[in-house]
Amino acid sequence: MVKLAAKCILAGDPAVGKTALAQIFRSDGAHFQKSYTLTTGMDLVVKTVPVPDTGDSVELFIFDSAGKELFSEMLDKLWESPNLLCLVYDVTNEQSFNNCSKWLEKARSQVPGICLPGVLVGNKTDLAGRRAVDSAEARAWALGQGLECFETSVKEMENFEAPFRCLAKQFHQLYREKMEVFQALV
Repeated sequence: MVKLAAKCILAGDPAVGKTALAQIFRSDGAHFQKSYTLTTGMDLVVKTVPVPDTGDSVELFIFDSAGKELFSEMLDKLWESPNLLCLVYDVTNEQSFNNCSKWLEKARSQVPGICLPGVLVGNKTDLAGRRAVDSAEARAWALGQGLECFETSVKEMENFEAPFRCLAKQFHQLYREKMEVFQALV
């Protein structure tokens, strides 16, 4: 049984639901933040995720960061050396989806030359009548960037665990690949 630790950056525009997603994941669906509070800087959420079909687990250190440009310079220090990326947009806000490219580039610049595994999460699917981002378009963009794609409704507690389970599985796979290389050298 192996317990790994991974630094996960939670990124995206303000008010897309990053904090709500992190909080509901940490509380196993018990805590939904009903009122919006702007994240000013960074919050840390820690949760251990078991890796299916193994006895292993990954302790995710989820760095929930501010989406406002005002805090951008402070993020550079907090974002140093991430292992994983959870990129969040609001399915009712096309600009938040378009800005994912900027957030992805910023995160990847923290680990030049290294593949940064991650997921793209479209949140607020409960607002179907106001949807502005097509699921297929988001999925195609994510796959083109090497990201897995998910849609969630934190408010309705739908699919909020799947992105983090995927991240844990991706990190575990990287660990296994590195162990195989190491064992081949011995």
